[in-house]
Amino acid sequence: MTGVSAGAGELLESTVVPPGERGATRIADRVVAKVAAQAAREAVGPLHPDAERPHATVVVHHDTAHVRVHLELDYPCDIGARCGRVRHQVVQRVGALVGMAVPEVAVQVERLHLAAEHGAQQGRTR
Repeated sequence: MTGVSAGAGELLESTVVPPGERGATRIADRVVAKVAAQAAREAVGPLHPDAERPHATVVVHHDTAHVRVHLELDYPCDIGARCGRVRHQVVQRVGALVGMAVPEVAVQVERLHLAAEHGAQQGRTR
């Protein structure tokens, strides 16, 4: 049977790397983009049947993410308020799940879809 000598224990203790020198975890831009897109989906709510799901593009620099969200909305709606909700949700979710600051969220509305009930009310009458 072999035993561990006192010298081996000393060797292990001397190879422990201090926390500040261990390295860092890098989160890929596409992961942050997926989190931002999901947050935008949560904020937008139910989509028009013809609408595409929101998607995001992200540029990460150190611990900061600059996000651009592309989405389609129903019309009529308060576009400014809905974009504000998207911005707020993206900042909160990316910060909580990824641990990055989000100083900028640009929301780009790609298309507006006329709501079905509104379109029926606007139809022609003879």
